Amino acid sequence: MGREDDVRAVTAVMEAVATTYGLGMLRQSALHALCVLDLGMGRYEEALRHALPTYEEDVPSQGNLVLPLLVEAAVRAGERRTAALALMRLEERAQLSGTPWALGLLARCRALVDESAEAEKWHRESIDLLARVPVAAEHARSRLLFGEWLRRRRRRAEARVHLRAAYESFDAWGASLFAERARIELLATGETARRRVPETRFDLTPQERQVALLAAGGPTNTAIASQLFITTSTVEFLLNKVFRKLAITSRRQIAHGRAGS
Repeated sequence: MGREDDVRAVTAVMEAVATTYGLGMLRQSALHALCVLDLGMGRYEEALRHALPTYEEDVPSQGNLVLPLLVEAAVRAGERRTAALALMRLEERAQLSGTPWALGLLARCRALVDESAEAEKWHRESIDLLARVPVAAEHARSRLLFGEWLRRRRRRAEARVHLRAAYESFDAWGASLFAERARIELLATGETARRRVPETRFDLTPQERQVALLAAGGPTNTAIASQLFITTSTVEFLLNKVFRKLAITSRRQIAHGRAGS
């Protein structure tokens, strides 16, 4: 989910290979990547166009993965009937699965489709469920969508909490397009989020600094994750970034670095 030109170049090769050798799953993967790219850039009609072939073919695994993407793209593109049909399919499958991941995505999609105040309950349920899943991207995306929902209802202070968390998460693991989407939403609430530039690439983000300071005190990654309501894999990822930026190799050295500065 980095630079657009790179994603489009790679997916073009994937589609060419898929066409030449009849590799349908490879083509589905390319369409999935393009759908995520366009969602990150707010190009919802394009995202919907990329999601529909996979939805219609309903191939194993990919058919399920595309459902939450299609619901978001369809709602934002004004294709509410398409969103409702995709939500019906997701409801059946997510409830059969019963995992926090599936149910968290279902709650997110219900929030997107619901035009009443009841949507807030679904947004919060999605965030709570996806906090238990070791996929930081999905948790961050639910916080972004809830932040957008809150801002559009002029609940700016509440929106900032979720948008800031989403921005820092996306920025931490290099999802630049979604980070920019969150940053723009933050600007609309009256808060700013700094773009990463060469001069600041060694600075710790607020989330990295928080994790570093906790790690310096000795708790395990699991304990840190529980305290910050993030996944253990996110803690590990952030600590690795801290080590690189501070030019250290272990958490015992954090106190001698610049984590608290």
